Amino acid sequence: MSNRYTSRTLAVQTLYEWDFRGKDSSNLQNVLEYNFSEFAPDFDDEGFAKKLIQGIVDHLETIDALIIQYAPEWPIDQITIIDRNILRVGIYEMVYDQDIPARVAINESIELAKAYGGASSSKFVNGVLGSIYKHVIDDIAAKEERLAAVYEEKKKQKEAAKEAKAQAASSGDQDGDQAEGEEEEVLEKK
Repeated sequence: MSNRYTSRTLAVQTLYEWDFRGKDSSNLQNVLEYNFSEFAPDFDDEGFAKKLIQGIVDHLETIDALIIQYAPEWPIDQITIIDRNILRVGIYEMVYDQDIPARVAINESIELAKAYGGASSSKFVNGVLGSIYKHVIDDIAAKEERLAAVYEEKKKQKEAAKEAKAQAASSGDQDGDQAEGEEEEVLEKK
């Protein structure tokens, strides 16, 4: 299981309890800490789950408006708590998180729905997130282009670092060869 998948799982568990208990954000950090200690005690996600939860809470009104708009047959209060919060995670990552490609956000949400939702949850989540993706594709495309540029830049930096390391190693060998030659010269003079 990947680290981010584990973080998303812990975030969904935390959001589930938060939603179930009336969306009281004052206790959210304690719930998250409890979930980490209970389900992933040695796991360090470098704040990913916390960032995810905070982003969802900060954008909750807009996220829920998207759910209402793209799942019109389902009043938001009638969507199961788990499905509702999986959708929130997917929408937040797809629309607001600048580090997660939209298709990854959709796929990860579908996987969460398969693991924790009901028999048709994954299809429901896929349908809602797919519809949102189609309608906000221009905004998402700009995000995807930025992510691709960042990826290419990181790739170039890695290649440059490898090349510099290889050059340093080869110049180190030349220095070693030169030193050996000098030693032989000194020995010959004696």
